[in-house]
Amino acid sequence: MTREAFIERLREGLRGLPPQTVADIVADYETHFADGEAAGRNEAEVAAALGDPGRLARELRAEIGLKRWEEERSPSGAAAAVFAVLGLGALDLFILLPVLMTVGGVLFGLSMASVAGLVGGGAMLAMGPFTDFPGGPAAAILGGLGVMSGAAALGALIALVTIGIVNALVWYGRLHYRLLRPALDTPSQGAAA
Repeated sequence: MTREAFIERLREGLRGLPPQTVADIVADYETHFADGEAAGRNEAEVAAALGDPGRLARELRAEIGLKRWEEERSPSGAAAAVFAVLGLGALDLFILLPVLMTVGGVLFGLSMASVAGLVGGGAMLAMGPFTDFPGGPAAAILGGLGVMSGAAALGALIALVTIGIVNALVWYGRLHYRLLRPALDTPSQGAAA
C-alpha cells in the first residue's frame, strides 16, 4: 500500500473527529513514513508495519473516547468511552453489545426500583401517621425511613457498579490499544525510550 492510500484510508476512518485532531494524527503517521523511508524502507513496508489503517483509525477513535472519559467523568464521557470500545471491531460488537445491553437493562431496572423505593418510603413516612398503619404511627415512620434508606443504598450500589463497568470497558479498550502499540513504534523510537 502506498503512503497516499494509507493516509487516505486513515483520514476516512477518522472522519467526524475534530479537524485539528485528524491533522495531528495524520501528521504523526506522515512522520512514520518519512522515518521509515529515511531508514531505507519503502512505503509498502512502512504501511505493512503500521497495519490496517481502518483498524488503526478505530483504535485511535477508541483512545480518544477513553481519554475523554478519564478527563471528564460524566454521562457523555461514559457514553463516549463505551461507544469507543464498541467501535473497535465487529467481533467486539457482537460479543460486548449483548452483554452490555443485558447489564444495562438490569441496572436500569434496579435504578427504577430504587426510585420507586424512595417514593414509596417517602409516602409511607408522610402518610403513615395519618392512616391506620399496622403497628401505629411509629412503625409507619420507621418503616418509611427504612425503605428510603434501603433505596438510597441500592442507588449508591448501582452507581458504583456502573462506574466499575465503565472503568472495565476503559481497561478493555486500553488492552486493544496496547496490542497495536508495538506496530506504531518505529525502531528509532524504541531505542530512544
